[in-house]
Order: sequence, then C-alpha cells, then structure tokens
Amino acid sequence: MRLPGRVDSRIRYLARWARRTIHPDAGLRLWDDLIRREGATWERARSDASGGPVVMIATSTGGHPAVMPVESMLAVALTLRGADVRVLLCDRVLTACLQATREELPSVSSFVRQGPRPLCSSCFRSGMTTFGSLGLPILRYSELVTAADIREAQAISQGVPAASIGEFREGNLSVGEHALAGALRYFAKGSLDNEPLGEAVLRRYLTASLLTMRVAGRLLDSGGYAAWVFHHGIYVPQGVVGEVARSRKVRVVNWSAAYRKRCFIFSHGDTYHHTLMHEPTSEWEDLPWSPVIEKKLMAYLKSRWKGSQDWIWFHERPKTDEEAIRRELGIDTRPVIGMLTNVVWDAQLHYPANAFPNMIDWAVETIRYFEGRPDLQLVIRVHPAEVTGGVPSRQPMVEVIRENFPRLPKNVVVIPPQSRISTYVVAGMCDSVIIYGTKTGVELASLGTPVIVAGEAWIRNKGISLDVNSPYEYFQLLDRLPLARLLGEAAQVRARKYAYHFFFRRMIPLAFMEPQPGWPPYKVGIHSLRELLPGRDKGLDVICDGILKGTGFVYRDEATVGSA
Repeated sequence: MRLPGRVDSRIRYLARWARRTIHPDAGLRLWDDLIRREGATWERARSDASGGPVVMIATSTGGHPAVMPVESMLAVALTLRGADVRVLLCDRVLTACLQATREELPSVSSFVRQGPRPLCSSCFRSGMTTFGSLGLPILRYSELVTAADIREAQAISQGVPAASIGEFREGNLSVGEHALAGALRYFAKGSLDNEPLGEAVLRRYLTASLLTMRVAGRLLDSGGYAAWVFHHGIYVPQGVVGEVARSRKVRVVNWSAAYRKRCFIFSHGDTYHHTLMHEPTSEWEDLPWSPVIEKKLMAYLKSRWKGSQDWIWFHERPKTDEEAIRRELGIDTRPVIGMLTNVVWDAQLHYPANAFPNMIDWAVETIRYFEGRPDLQLVIRVHPAEVTGGVPSRQPMVEVIRENFPRLPKNVVVIPPQSRISTYVVAGMCDSVIIYGTKTGVELASLGTPVIVAGEAWIRNKGISLDVNSPYEYFQLLDRLPLARLLGEAAQVRARKYAYHFFFRRMIPLAFMEPQPGWPPYKVGIHSLRELLPGRDKGLDVICDGILKGTGFVYRDEATVGSA
C-alpha cells in the first residue's frame, strides 16, 4: 500500500478551529459571582485557614484555559478545608514557556526576538482575574528575580553547547531536560534537526528554566510549605518548579485531565508520565473481582471506540467493518502484527527503560526488521492526535517513514493519522501489538491481545505485557512472532484489574466538573461554595486529602460498584 500524501489541509484547519473555540471566561467570572453572594462564608473560611498548612498553587501560566478552572477550584476547596493557599503567577518574566506554540505566535523569528511577549499580557491578566477575586496571596515571578538573575541566566544558556543542553544540570536539577521538552513542544517535533532557529529557541527555553529555578528556589527558601500543586509537571516552567520543590523535600502534586468525562489524574512527587510506570502492583492486583465490575469495565472499553464517555477522543465516526478494512489495507491471510505510534514530540522525557533512544529509531528499526520477515504483515497505526491534538505535529510519522523507506516493504501497511479506520478493530485482527508509549496497550491487553512494550507505556512493569529494555531483547522477542495465542484467562483478568484501576480508580471523578463543547472541554458547575466542602464530593475529598495529608490519589470506585 502506498504511503498517503500530505495530510488533508481541511483536517488541519478544522483541528485548529476546534482548539480556538475557547471559552475565554472559563472559570474567570464564576468566583466573582459566588463570593459576591457568599462573601461572609468565604471571609470566614479565609480567616480560619490562616495558620493552616501552606499550599502553593504554582499555576505560573495563568492564561491556560484548561488549567484555570481546575486550579482555582482547588484553591477554593483547599481553603475551605483549612489550608493557607498561595498562588504563583508569571508576570511577563519568562523568555519562553508552555503557552508559546507556533500556532499562537506570529513566527519563529519573532519568538527568537521577543519570546512569548504577544501572549504575556493576556496570560497574566487571565490569571489575575481568575484568582484575584478570591483574595488569596498572589506571588509574581518579577518579585523573585532581579536584573542580575536575568543576565546570569542568559549568560549560562549561551555558554552551554547546544548538543549538551538536554543533559544540562544546574546543581542536581535537570533544567536542561525540561528546556528541551519545551522547545520540542514549541516546534511540535521530536528533534530540532533541520530547524534553522532551533538552537536559538532552545536557548530561550534554557534561560526560562534557569529563571524558573531562581523563582521557585527563593520561595522555597522561606520554608513552611506543606505541598506545591500544579498541572503537567513537565515542560517550562512547571517541570522545573517540580525539580526545585523535590530537591527541597517539599511534597509535589501534579495533575492532568483524564480521558473519562469529569475525571482527573493526580500524582504524588512527579508527573503521571513517570509515576504510573512505577506504581506498585499491590495497589490493584488484589482487587476483589466481580461480574458487575467486569461488566462496567468492558462497557467503558467498548465506549472508547467512539469516545462516548470521554472528553478526549480522536474520531467521531470510526470505520469498524473488519472486511472492508482488510480490503482497504490490502491485508491477506498471513499473520498480522500491529504497531501503534505516539505523537513524536509529546512529553519527550528521559525514561531509562526505553529499548531505543527515541520513538523514531524504534519505528525505523522495526520496519527494517519486518522487511526481512515476509511471512508476517506489519500494520502501523499512526496516532490520530498528530492532526487532532492540541498542538498538531510538525514531524508526521508518515513523513518520517517515507524519508527512511521511499519504497515501503510490501508487507508493511501504514494507516495515516487522519484515517477513520478504528484502531480497535485493526488490533483485533492482530496476532500481537507492539507499542512504544501509548495508553491503548492497557485496553488491548484487557481484550486478550499480547502487547510488546518497547518504550515508556504505563502497562510496563505490571506483569501484563512483554517488556523489553534493549534492542537485543526486542529483536529476540520479534523472532518469536507470531505468538499465535491470546492471553490466558488469568492474564486477562490481571490486565482487566489494572485497566479498571487505571480508568476508574486513578481517574478521579469530580461530579461538578461539567462537560462543555469547545476548549476547555469542562467548566466548574457549582452554584454555591458549599458544594466544595468536605463530604460533598467523594472525588474532591480524595484529591484534597491527598494534597493535605499525603494519602494516595486512588478513588475507591469498587465500593460504589459493590453497593449498586
């Protein structure tokens, strides 16, 4: 099958349009209205919280529309539970940040000249508008860095060899790793090769990382913090904030929107990209299993085909006719091996267990291997988020494959990201599926499909998948293909227990976070501050207890199912 040509421009346009259907007042006016009506209640809560455990909501980038509703809600809920909450915002200080993308700024050359300046005023104004009405202390980056700090950060960033920036450490802090991840996110590519201004942008991110380190360090020097709470936990500035807080032995809590509607993932100590890989299996392997729980899980996994229960999905009307898909792809009777890619630039962090330096090396070496295995067919499903994600990839996997294989091996088929062919139907046709880091591995193992993990997928280390740690191990395992068997019953039950834990226990529901069209896909749907008090929402209690007491961010959904 021929590789598809350039991604259809209309799909790219629609993806950009969808992202810009932004609710500019999401979370901004809510607190004004509530506090105007319930001012006495709020003032009493603030007074009672004085002297309580100090929690920093280290938002930093106040213009992120998907962050502000959640972090402002957390500030209110924690105050109502007696926490002395502070807020941290950047006020036009950073030379680069999470908010800066090629989609949002005029050009790369303008970014090299002035950084994210065109976004800074609205970003800071959004943060101040959202948090200002709460009357909580707001700390600004500009209050914590000096002109001398800026000159020093610029000098250091200019002095580090470009090739060494990703590994650059200031003391014991991996500031260079987050700078590189931020630059890759800006370019929406997996490397800065062939970007004439790539080095200049990367140095901007390193400068910003160093400034963030100074800001967080000076705040933490004062001591007394119970926890620092903020989104992502990677990139600039949030990743560096986490590095500094951990180095000072201050508890870090990171969060992200989950897949299921009304749900969020929280983690202690680091971004969930890292923590979910090393979570003890004791958290879920002894879960009591029942037909009711299994039915609930399997119904949800089936809904993932169309995303009906999620607020993050990629195709509204997927193709699910297996025979039609086989004809379209030209698949014959030979065993089929699936291969699922990730977005190349996404969360480019260091994972010591990866069998390959990066996903592109993995993809190229895998195709080269299957070129010598004409007894098998390799079907590569390119991740749909390359075109529908928040930052469309500028390094499409289809182009990467074409560059390395101008003539694709006859037994290799590529499904481009814009294709509506169902990933799940294709996986069901496969003897086994190879993944690098996609979350889909959790679902496929639950359905009995053997999953080979070559990267940092969360299914790794769970006793469910076939994990490899080196190219040698990887190719030794590929030599065993086809496996010609589904996972046994015990392995499927184990996989389903983990899937249930992942989708229903680690994804914590907040009933009042209401879905809405456009971006962000949710809003805080409360009508009184009392709705955020302890005992009113079980998911919120789990989250706030985790932040204030250090308890696990696990929602005991099985208790709810058991009582149903």
